[in-house]
Amino acid sequence: MKALFTVLFLFIIQIFSAQEEDYEYANGVFHFEENKTQKIFTDWTRIRQSPNTNAQILDSLQTNQPIVILKKEETILKLGERRANWYKISYQKGDKTSEGYVWGGNLCVGYRNKNGYDFLFGLTKTVNKKDKQSPEITIQQNIAAIKVLEGNALIDEVSFETGSGESLSFGTFNIESNHKLQNVELTLKATVSGEACGIPSYDQYVLFKDKKLIVLPQLMNVGDADVYYHSEEFVFPNDKGGIPNAFIFKMEEMEKDDRDREKKKRASKTYLWDGNSYKLK
Repeated sequence: MKALFTVLFLFIIQIFSAQEEDYEYANGVFHFEENKTQKIFTDWTRIRQSPNTNAQILDSLQTNQPIVILKKEETILKLGERRANWYKISYQKGDKTSEGYVWGGNLCVGYRNKNGYDFLFGLTKTVNKKDKQSPEITIQQNIAAIKVLEGNALIDEVSFETGSGESLSFGTFNIESNHKLQNVELTLKATVSGEACGIPSYDQYVLFKDKKLIVLPQLMNVGDADVYYHSEEFVFPNDKGGIPNAFIFKMEEMEKDDRDREKKKRASKTYLWDGNSYKLK
C-alpha cells in the first residue's frame, strides 16, 4: 500500500510539472507579430509540418531567408535558457510559396540593412559556465551572435554572452554612426534586458570595418529600485567629453546603507583605437 501511495504521489508531481511546462512563458525577444516579415537566423533552420520537434521536416531554410509570420502557436519549446513559441509561417523559394512551422528561437531578434549589407542579431545556444564569484557554482549562459551577409554570402560573424533567460524580455538592434572612429564604416548595438528589478541588461557594441566585425567590451547595467544600481557606458570621440582615436569606458555604482545614505563608486579606463584595432591604454 505504501508503495502504491508513493507511485501515485510521483504521478501527481509529474502532472503538475507538465502543466507548469505547458504554461511556461516564452522569452520576450522571441515575440513576433503576425502578418509581419521576419528573417531566419539559424542556418538550415528546419520547417516542420506541425509545431513539434517530432513532426515531419518539410524544408530547411538558410540564414537571411525572409519569411512572413502567419500565426503564433501556443506551444512553447525550451532549449537551454531559450524559450520560444512555434510560429506558422509562409515563405517563397523561386516562384513557389510554401507554409510550415518554425521554432521562434531560430529567428532573428533584430535585423538591419545598410550599404548593401544585411546585419542579423540572434541567439545561438546556451552553455554551462562557472560563476566568477563562486567557481563551485555552474550557471547557464546564453550566447548571441551578429552576422553580416552580402546577398546570401556570410561575410563575418561574431559571438558574445547575453546572460540568462531572465535577461531576454526585451531586445533591440540598431545601426549607429562610426562615432568618429578612424576607418570604421558603422557601429552596431545589440541590447537584451529583463523586466524586473535586479535583472541585468547587456549592451554589445560591434564595429564594422573592411567587411569585418570587431566586438567591443560588453556593457552591463543593473539596478534595484532606488537602493542600488550599477551602470556602464562608453564615451566615443563624437560624444561630450570624448577624445580622438579612443573610447572611454565609464562605470558608476550606488548603494544605500542602513541609514539610507548613498555610497557611490566610479571608475573609468581608456581604450586606444589605431584605425584597425583597440587596446587598453
